[in-house]
Amino acid sequence: MVTRCSNNYGLRQFPEKMLPLFVTNLIDGKRVPLYGDGLHVREWLHVDDHCEAIMLVLERGRPGEIYNIGGDTELTNIELTHRLLKLCGQDDSMIEYGTDRLGHDRRYSVDWSKIKNELGYEPRVDFDGGLEGTVQWYHDHEEWWRPLKDHLG
Repeated sequence: MVTRCSNNYGLRQFPEKMLPLFVTNLIDGKRVPLYGDGLHVREWLHVDDHCEAIMLVLERGRPGEIYNIGGDTELTNIELTHRLLKLCGQDDSMIEYGTDRLGHDRRYSVDWSKIKNELGYEPRVDFDGGLEGTVQWYHDHEEWWRPLKDHLG
């Protein structure tokens, strides 16, 4: 069996990824690098929901099948950025727009109706609550992410 998922977020995500990069930059008073016009759409999946979906597939999935796992929350990158700015007490002046990456997908989202219909999967983590908890975790666990981020340069 194979699983494919949308963009994950949650605790202990390596700080090179968008969400932890933005949060840790904001904690440090640094601007956040937003590619292009910020209108790229991503579907967000909390890591806890991802793990539960994988367990469902392991326990009840059909051999040889592929299951997409989604989080049921699609946002443009600028929408996500605004939510992070608000949670970190910052404003739009902290956004640094940059040149879009070559080949950057305009939309990345999965059709997860199969895992919903066949296995009863539904994401349980409310996005706003999950995002707030994730931001708080990075505020509370600088000792975890700072060495990793410092290593990135």
